[in-house]
Amino acid sequence: MLLALWLATLAALGWAVAMHLRVETDLRAFLPPPRTPVQRLLLDQIGKGPGSRLLLLAIRGAPAADLARLSQGLAAALMRDPQFVLVANGGEDLLSRLDPALLPYRYLLTPRFDAQPLDAATLHAALEQRLADLGSPAAALLEPLLPSDPTLETLALARRWAPPQAPALHGGVWFSSQGAALLVAQTRAPGFDPAAQATALAALRARFAALPDRGAARLEVSGPGYFSVVVDQTVRRSVDRIGALTTIGFVLLLLAAYRSVPSLLLGALPVATGALAGLTALVLAYGGAHGITLAFGFTLLGVAQEYPIRVLSHRSPAVSAVTSVRALWPLLRTAIVSTAIAYGAFYASGVPGLQQLAVFAVAGVLAAGLATRWLLPPLLPVRVRDAADTPGLAWLAARLDALPRPRWLPALLLLAALAAIALAPGPFWQNDLGALTPVPPALLARDAALRQALGAPDVRYQLLLQAPGADAVLTLSEHLAPALRGLEQRGVLAAAELPSRYLPSLAVQRARQARLPDRAALTADLAVAERGLPYRPGLFAPFVADVERARALPPLTPAAFERTPLGARLASMLVTQGGQWYGLGALVDVRDPQALAHWADAQGGGVRLLDLKATSEQWVAAYRARILKALAASAFLLVLAVTLALRGPRRAWHVLAPMTLATLLALATLRATGIALTLFHLVALILAAGLGLHYALFFERDSDDAAERRRTLHATLVCVAAALLVFGSLAVSDVPVLRAIGLTVALGVGYHFALSLLMAPHRHAAGAGR
Repeated sequence: MLLALWLATLAALGWAVAMHLRVETDLRAFLPPPRTPVQRLLLDQIGKGPGSRLLLLAIRGAPAADLARLSQGLAAALMRDPQFVLVANGGEDLLSRLDPALLPYRYLLTPRFDAQPLDAATLHAALEQRLADLGSPAAALLEPLLPSDPTLETLALARRWAPPQAPALHGGVWFSSQGAALLVAQTRAPGFDPAAQATALAALRARFAALPDRGAARLEVSGPGYFSVVVDQTVRRSVDRIGALTTIGFVLLLLAAYRSVPSLLLGALPVATGALAGLTALVLAYGGAHGITLAFGFTLLGVAQEYPIRVLSHRSPAVSAVTSVRALWPLLRTAIVSTAIAYGAFYASGVPGLQQLAVFAVAGVLAAGLATRWLLPPLLPVRVRDAADTPGLAWLAARLDALPRPRWLPALLLLAALAAIALAPGPFWQNDLGALTPVPPALLARDAALRQALGAPDVRYQLLLQAPGADAVLTLSEHLAPALRGLEQRGVLAAAELPSRYLPSLAVQRARQARLPDRAALTADLAVAERGLPYRPGLFAPFVADVERARALPPLTPAAFERTPLGARLASMLVTQGGQWYGLGALVDVRDPQALAHWADAQGGGVRLLDLKATSEQWVAAYRARILKALAASAFLLVLAVTLALRGPRRAWHVLAPMTLATLLALATLRATGIALTLFHLVALILAAGLGLHYALFFERDSDDAAERRRTLHATLVCVAAALLVFGSLAVSDVPVLRAIGLTVALGVGYHFALSLLMAPHRHAAGAGR
C-alpha cells in the first residue's frame, strides 16, 4: 500500500511538473542582476543587441550567376518570414518597400541638399545624368523612379543605409573575395536564446532548401545566435551520452554491491523523489527554470544517491530495516542538513540562475533524505545479504586499519596545498567566458572571415550615447558623426554606424524642410533645368508634388520610422532605461580601442565606449566575490550545524578537518596544473565537499563492532565508486564546463575518501577481520 501510494504521488508530481514547468534558455540568467540603468542596458545588449542578433550567411559551391540568383531568392524568402526583421545582400532597394505615404520624407532624411540647394543648376545636372543612366544597364531600375525622383534620393538613402563597410557587388549582390555570395540576416529572437535561435535557423535552412535549382550550392551560417545553438546542442549531446553510460554503470555497480534487484529499484525512489520535489519547488517559486539550472541541479542532487546506499549497506540481518535506519538517522540527518546549508549559499548570490539552482538542490536533498528515512525502510525486503560479509572486504578493512597515520601528515599536506595555491603560475580566476565555449576553432575562424568580408558590426565594442530624450540622442549622434569619420581616416576603426545615420534629429529635419523650395519656385527651376533636354512636359509633376508634401510634413519620429524596413534596426539602436535615453553606435573593426575610449571620454559624460567582453568579465568577478562571501557565511553555519549535531567541537573537528583539507588539496591540484578557476569549479568544490562530509561523518563514528565498521567501509566504497563513475565520465567530456565540474569533483572525492580514512579517530584493529 505504501509503495503504491508513493509511486502514485511521484506520478502525480511528474505529471504536474511536465504540464507546468517552463524551461528557459536565455544565458543571461547566469549573469549578475543589473543595479543601474546602464547595467540593465548592457545586459539587454548582450542578449538582444543588434550585433548579437546578426546571422552571417555565405552561399558557395556554384557559378557566380547561380549564387547571385540564390542570394536574391533567399533574401526575398527571409523577408517574408516573421522571424527575421532585416535581410541585406546588397541587391535590395530598401525604400522601394516603404509605405508610399512616407516616401516624401526622403527629402527630410537625405543630407544631399545640406550644402547645395535644390535649384535649377542642381536639377539640370541631375537630369543630364539621368539621360546617361537611361542608356546604361541600370535603366530598368531607374526608369520607374524618374518621374517622382529625378535626383535619385531614394537610391542615395539606400546607399546611406547600407552597411558601412559593404562588400563588393557582383550581379547586384554582395560577394566575398573568395567568390561566395554574402548575406546578413537579423533575427527577431535574442541572440542568446538558443531555443528561439534554433527555430530561426531551421526556418533559414528550410527556406534555402526550397530554392529551385540549388545544384551543389551550400549555405554556411555563423554569428552569435548560431553559436548559442551549437553550444546548446553540444552540451545536450554530451550530457545525454554521459548520462546513458553512467546510468548503465551505476545500475551494474549497485547490482554487484547488493545482488538484489528489488533493493536496486527501491533505492532509486528517494533520488527520484528528490528530483521531482526540486522541480516542483521551481514550478511553485518561479514557474520555470533555466536548462543549465536543471543540468547542474541534477548533478548536485547526485549527493542524494548516497542516502539509500547508506541504508542498504548498513542493514544487519539481525535487525529490521526500520530499526537499522533509526540508528543511522542522526548521522544521515547531519549530512542532509549540512548539504542543504552548503547548497543554500547559492541563493545569496543574487544571480537568478544560481538562486534557482539553490531552490532545486535544497528541496531535492531534503526530500530525498526524508524519503530515505520514512518511506524506504518499511519497503525493503525482510531477508537481506549482510554487506559486512562481502568477499575481500574484511581483508581490505584490516589493511586500511593498519595504515600508518602520522600526526604530521595533515600539516604537511596543508602547507603543500597552500604553497601550490599561492605559487602556481598563471591567473587564479578565469573571467573570460569565451574560454568556456565548446565552439570548434574552425567555426570561430569562419565567423571571423565572414565578419571581415561583410564588414559586420563588432560584437565586443559599442558606442553608448546618453541623453534625456530620443531626439537629444539623435542630436548628439549628429554632433559626433564628423569626429568619428576623422577617427576612421586615422585607422582607429573601419566604420561607425550611429542612430542619426537612419533618422536625423527634429531640428535637422525642420532645417531641411525650410530649405526646400515652394511649388512655384521649384516649378520655375525645373522648367529652366529641362531646357534643351528631351523630357516630355509634365513628366516630373510627381516630383514637384512630393517636394511640396515634404515641406508640410510633421518631422519623422522614431515611432513613425518603425514602419519602415529599417525601423527594427533603429529601435535596437535607440533605447530607454530608467528614464534616460541611450543611443548605441555599432562599430566595425575597432583597431585601437584605447584611442577610441580616450576620444569618447573627452566628449563628456554622455559618450562612452562599451567593451562588452571587459564588462562581462567585471560582472563575473563581481558576483564571484559575492558568492565567495555567501560561501563563507555558509561555511560558518556548516561548522555550527556539525558541532551541534555531534555535540562538541572534538567530534566536529574529526569531520570538518578532513573535508576542509581535501577541498584545499583539490583546489591546489587544479592550480598546480595551470587551470584558472571559474564559477563552475566553485560549484564542483561545494559538491565534492558535500560528498566528503558524508565520508568523514561515517568514518568518525568509531565502533567496537568490526562488522559495523565493514558496513561503513562498504557503503563508502560504493558511494566513492558511484561518484567517480559519474564525475570521471564528466572529466573527459569535450565540453569545458562539464570537464571542469567532473575533474574537480573526481579529485575532491579521491582526496576526501583518503583523508577521511587517515584522519578518522583511531580504529581498533582487533577483530577487524572477524
